[in-house]
Amino acid sequence: MKTLQAPDAVVMIRPHHFCSNPETRDDNAFQTLSNHTATATSEAARGEFDIAVKVLRKAGVRVHVFDDTGKTTPDSVFPNNWFSTHTGGHVAIYPMFAPNRRLERRTDVIEMLKRDYRVQDVIDYSGLEQDGLALEGTGAMVLDHIGRIAYAVQSNRADPVLLERFCTHFNYEPIAFEARDAQGRDVYHTNVLMGIGTDYAQICLDMIVDAHRRATVAQRLEESGRQVIDLTHAQIGEFAGNAIELTGDRRVLALSSRALRCLRPEQLAVIEKTAQPLPLDIPTIETAGGSVRCMLAGIHLTRRTERSL
Repeated sequence: MKTLQAPDAVVMIRPHHFCSNPETRDDNAFQTLSNHTATATSEAARGEFDIAVKVLRKAGVRVHVFDDTGKTTPDSVFPNNWFSTHTGGHVAIYPMFAPNRRLERRTDVIEMLKRDYRVQDVIDYSGLEQDGLALEGTGAMVLDHIGRIAYAVQSNRADPVLLERFCTHFNYEPIAFEARDAQGRDVYHTNVLMGIGTDYAQICLDMIVDAHRRATVAQRLEESGRQVIDLTHAQIGEFAGNAIELTGDRRVLALSSRALRCLRPEQLAVIEKTAQPLPLDIPTIETAGGSVRCMLAGIHLTRRTERSL
């Protein structure tokens, strides 16, 4: 059953010149370098991508695929950072921190959304890059679409003024907090440490620096009726927080094979009450510092072939 939290369609960008982005390496502790040549790395990433699309479609998820053949956008496989969609026909376009990530925005994706789905308005924040502001979509924010809360780690990827502006426009309550990994490094994107499903949320509460803020986040998640799966630092390092609930033939939790392997039986049991884990094998793509959640831009819009909500 489709819920506000679990979209039944996604946008994905097939990479043709994938690599670990040198412009984002300074503040993304999850990035690593491939041991292969640039050509081999790119081919491996594209192969992982194509298999992931097949797995998602077999599970009943609608996947809109766009090719990126350019050589200047190594992170284009992660479209969730530059746009998001929202019930009621709303679309947001975001300002990006790294200059080469700003080149990922493309009009054909937005035009497809307008053609195939009911889009009422598009709010474009990208011009604020000229003021040094960034808010990198559903990487910088993890959205509770049901409870209307935007959780956001404080970083150069999530400007607080722009976060407030987004929340005012889209009717979310902002909850911002500092987060660091076990080595004391700032977390660059909120969606690496937490994900919110319909009936559960996975999060590493221990990464939230301030104890009061940590308690607030846990309380708000519990008040929403969700069971909280408290992840460890090590599990976050395996991308266990970077997952997204989708609706296919049944509700699924799309995550990487690496992330699934690190989950404990009792954690999986919570997920499996209402969703089937759907692992995608993407080890090459994960060298760029993002995982399955980053690859999938959920479509929370009404299809034109469906009755309007």
